[in-house]
Amino acid sequence: MRLIASICCLLLAACAAIPSPAARRDHADALAAAKGWVAAVLPAGDFDLVAYLPPLPVAADELTVYLEGDGLAWISSSQLSDDPSPRDPLALRLALSQPDGAAAYLARPCQYGAPAIRGCASRYWAEARFAPEVVAATSAAIDALKTRFRARRLVLVGYSGGGGLAALVAARRDDVNELVTVAGNLDHAAWAMLHRLEPLAASLNPADGVGRLVDVPQLHLVGEDDRNITPALVNAFADRFPAAVRPRVDVVPGFDHRCCWATHWPALWLRRAD
Repeated sequence: MRLIASICCLLLAACAAIPSPAARRDHADALAAAKGWVAAVLPAGDFDLVAYLPPLPVAADELTVYLEGDGLAWISSSQLSDDPSPRDPLALRLALSQPDGAAAYLARPCQYGAPAIRGCASRYWAEARFAPEVVAATSAAIDALKTRFRARRLVLVGYSGGGGLAALVAARRDDVNELVTVAGNLDHAAWAMLHRLEPLAASLNPADGVGRLVDVPQLHLVGEDDRNITPALVNAFADRFPAAVRPRVDVVPGFDHRCCWATHWPALWLRRAD
């Protein structure tokens, strides 16, 4: 009984340490406001998606859109979260740190608004996080951002699960100048097998569509110490391409899944020109 009571106390303490959905939205609002950015809700297919944007975007020939990771999808390996809003939105930090050019940030379905936001259902941060309707909605929201900025071409940057989504979107468009992923989950079947997780059965897998990406310039960044999305996973994705068009993979020493991408993003951003 004493052991059971101790375990219950630990679980309660862990739950209490998780910021509320409102607190997570406030945190994202504060990060954006510090750079003068504002939130917007974009109707997109079956969903409403939350974006953060510069207040008065000027016309830009090329727009970079940052896609957030999976957020707080799971409380533990067996307990699904009731709200996937990220505790610390790393992709938003990247967008706010971009040193030049026009940028915008796009959250994933149900982030910063579950369950009230349109289209929200828990399957969209579980087995259907890369479902066809999610890919279509993300692409529709990117169309709206492209119109807002009067842009002709896109750079898509995705963090973690957002990297996989960015790859799926890029494979279905003809206006993507470059695909950049940061610790990107580019083969969720291999990722699930590595971590002995249930497969994302209702999701499209970027690794199955590399033929649509052979003409898209790509840079895939992964931390040498990342144990979630390992360098081996990212390199295996790149190895699916013909040798002549194999995407560039940069393994960054001293980095893991979260550290230290936002801090060093201005310098990492310049690697695109190397």
